[in-house]
Amino acid sequence: MLDEVRALLILQDRDRRLLVLAKDLEKLPQDEARANAKISSHEAAVTRAHDAVLDCELRLKRLELDAGTRRTTIQRLKLQQFETRKNDEYQAIGHEITRYEKEVDDLETRELELMEEMDGARAVMKAAQAARAHDLALVQEDLASIASRREHMQAEVREVSAARDVLASHVSESILPLYQRLMKTKVGLAVAPMHEGKCGGCHMKLIASTVVAVQSACELARCEDCGRILYVEE
Repeated sequence: MLDEVRALLILQDRDRRLLVLAKDLEKLPQDEARANAKISSHEAAVTRAHDAVLDCELRLKRLELDAGTRRTTIQRLKLQQFETRKNDEYQAIGHEITRYEKEVDDLETRELELMEEMDGARAVMKAAQAARAHDLALVQEDLASIASRREHMQAEVREVSAARDVLASHVSESILPLYQRLMKTKVGLAVAPMHEGKCGGCHMKLIASTVVAVQSACELARCEDCGRILYVEE
């Protein structure tokens, strides 16, 4: 194997590692978004449950006010009834009192029903809050793990990049541009092995002269189809 090809293989190993790290780093924001989405759904559930409780409380207050207004009216009518001297007026006021008392009974029944509804809404809110608290702890662990992975990967990127730059400085200036161009266009595989007369990158059969050139390792040989630099594994 040519020393130049051996140097390129070592450089390619570092570059391929950097590509893997870059892809992994790109995925981290998506992982964070998925983790945060779990909490967002719980927050929405808690908000809906809280709003339902507030709605019940508001409706209960309205019923209490309505019932209180009617009780005040009943007291006023009873006073008027006590003071009246006319029998027909007395009876008319009595009918009004009966009607208001019936409305108060209906309102009190609705209050009891609404209290039961409120208890149910509070139970739902409590369950939603518990689910949020449970998943929040898990999400925080996930986010901490993601942050730790990012830190380690970024540290490795710096380390590998430094080593890569040193290796690149030892590669011939006549070959390095070709290698870099192939790394960009050939999905991170600029230097490929030859297997049974075929290119290990594009898997196309090589012509006889190329096979001989790769085997002899006397000069830089490239695949005539994809242009990759070829070598024979030792």
